[in-house]
Amino acid sequence: MTSKKETIISAKALKKSFLTADTEQTIFENLDLDIYKGDFTVIMGSSGAGKSTLMYSLSGMDRPTSGEVYFNGKNITTLSDDKLAVFRRKNCGFVFQQIYLLDKMSLMDNVLTAGVLCENNKKNTVKRAEELFELVNIPEITRKKFPSQVSGGEAQRAGIVRAVINNPEVVFADEPTGALNSNNSTAVLDVFTKLHQEGQSIIMVTHDKKTALRGNRVLYVRDGKIFGECSLGTFTKEDRHRETLLNNFLTEMGW
Repeated sequence: MTSKKETIISAKALKKSFLTADTEQTIFENLDLDIYKGDFTVIMGSSGAGKSTLMYSLSGMDRPTSGEVYFNGKNITTLSDDKLAVFRRKNCGFVFQQIYLLDKMSLMDNVLTAGVLCENNKKNTVKRAEELFELVNIPEITRKKFPSQVSGGEAQRAGIVRAVINNPEVVFADEPTGALNSNNSTAVLDVFTKLHQEGQSIIMVTHDKKTALRGNRVLYVRDGKIFGECSLGTFTKEDRHRETLLNNFLTEMGW
């Protein structure tokens, strides 16, 4: 008998709308969604479907127009801006398509700056940073370089280290391979796969099927709601059945 998964994020009757020229544009409305601990959840959908908006609403980066978001049972939609910022820093890691590393700091210093915001013991922060850099295959000599001195793939992998330095409950990734070439994309996706295999909960927005294959749960956003979902199971390379399953699902969704 399969044990029931633990819910880590729960959205209730979520709505997000914007006013444009005195007209309300609704991105999604009355949306219910549960995200499970340890899952690698992928959010897909056509351009403008609200994928990123939904992810930011779930993480507290953006406030929904109405509805509630519970994170480990805590209603984060009621938090003040200051408390919400502290909550995100302690519980969430973020990886974006644009790699927001500080140009005048080395890769290591970019990570340590994020780490000391939550961890008072610098020695522990440095030790974890070194372990994470090993995980993403960035050698010590590269860690001392500035972002402008490394490849896009190395910079993005350093961005992932920064995102997980504080042991976040969930990593949120918005098109993390969108600006990378094929080889760098694969290297970055391998890091996400390693993190997931170690138990990290991940929510990733993507329009790329190769990227989506890394998740174990794929959600398709359409017409302001979760139009469908597909369970892919554990990722293994060269799994043709997995690829066929996702292709059939996306075709059914009108991809």
